[in-house]
Order: sequence, then C-alpha cells, then structure tokens
Amino acid sequence: MAIKLDMVGIVVKDMRKALDFYRRLGLNIPESASEEGHVEVDQSGFRLAFDVRETAKEVYGGWEEPSGHRIELAFRCDSPEGVDEVYHRLAEQGYTGHRPPWDAFWGQRYAIVQDPDGNLISLFA
Repeated sequence: MAIKLDMVGIVVKDMRKALDFYRRLGLNIPESASEEGHVEVDQSGFRLAFDVRETAKEVYGGWEEPSGHRIELAFRCDSPEGVDEVYHRLAEQGYTGHRPPWDAFWGQRYAIVQDPDGNLISLFA
C-alpha cells in the first residue's frame, strides 16, 4: 500500500487573521474564505488547510489548545533577498519575527516569523 502526504491542517483562533497572514505571505486565498470554518489552499498539488477551533472540536471529538512549538511550515523564496524582503514586510505589518534573516550553516538564507496563532513559519532560499 502506497501513501502520500496530501494535506497539512492548522487549527486557528481567528480565520480572518490567519488567512490575512498567509495572504500577505503570498498564498492566493479568496477573501470570501475568511468567513468559512474550514479552508483548503492548493499549493502545487499539496493542500494547506485551516480549521477554526469549533470545526476541529467537531472533527476530532474535542480539542485543547496546545502549548509550546506545535508546527513549522517552511516556504521557499526565489532568492536570499526574497527571504529578507518577505521577513521585513511581515514584520512591518505587525507580525512577530521569531528570528531575523541569517545565513545558516547548511547554506541557506533563513528567517522565521510567527503566524497569528504562534506557529513558526520558516522562509528560506
């Protein structure tokens, strides 16, 4: 039996705030999706899904707010300068920078921001 990772789901406190962050990150998400309890965004054949807490409770039979590092999503930028640009643009828009851009020992330009729910979002080139 073959399996393939098809989707990553994120539980969010506020769908509009979460989707606004991911729109500013560069994902194409219709404005009308902000009113939904479940949203899926296709990323070249891979889906990134968002559920409000109430939807998660219904699907999972309950849900409790996790603590600590929950998930990291890593987004590839076109260039090292792109990493810097996206990081600084998000920081200027009021999002929390977790670690400013640096040249990582493994050879990538890297930076980390937090989405509105505290998830770590890596940017790299």
